[in-house]
Amino acid sequence: MQAGQVGQVDWVEIPAGLLRRGTPVDEVAEVARRYADTGVPVDWYLKEAPRAEIHVPAFRIARTPVTNGQWAPFAAATGLPVPQGLAHHPVTGVTWEAATAYCRWVGERLGGISARLPTEDEWERAARGDDGREFPWGDEYRSGLANLVDLGIGTTTPVGSFPEGASAFGVLDMAGNADEWTSTLYTPYPGAPAEVPGTEDWAFDRHITRGGSFRHDRDLARCARRHGAYERDLAAIGVGFRLAAPAG
Repeated sequence: MQAGQVGQVDWVEIPAGLLRRGTPVDEVAEVARRYADTGVPVDWYLKEAPRAEIHVPAFRIARTPVTNGQWAPFAAATGLPVPQGLAHHPVTGVTWEAATAYCRWVGERLGGISARLPTEDEWERAARGDDGREFPWGDEYRSGLANLVDLGIGTTTPVGSFPEGASAFGVLDMAGNADEWTSTLYTPYPGAPAEVPGTEDWAFDRHITRGGSFRHDRDLARCARRHGAYERDLAAIGVGFRLAAPAG
């Protein structure tokens, strides 16, 4: 879609396949040790356990998150505040309900397709590909492949600014820039360790977000990392979204 108008979505076709979802229980402590400098407690990583192989049907996902320019016509039509950010930057500060409404709205204008938010498993499949990699681009963290806190930018960048950080399927911005809503409500994975909370009552919204934003550290860039909207100010924490749809 072009900034400021409803046009065609740059869809990436994700084939049906097995997702190596999450993190093996016996590797969680090592993951926490590897990212100890970020201050994230081991309990947060336990939410990724256990590792499971999940069959994910084919679907489509937008190559980049929804931008301010794409959001603006919907905001104007529905009485929401029109974003003041730059047109090609990801829209942030969007509630889950508003993001879901946008998906329906834009789907109607693109010929009645069933546009929606991706499920958590779809998001991880699009980021991780077939090989269970740790980051969208591979197994090693490399600064400069995503707009995260280590770059010191402190705000969003135009979508698609880090092409070398693309996932195996060519999906962009799956780490950093804007933390992304999924359609999935938080719940422990089947077989999760007993200490994993059954609900996250402290979250502002209990839907899972993925990928992290410009304000987050490299642990949020991990494909397995389950996150959420834990603060009310969704603009400050950089929550945005991207479109998904059934396979074309």
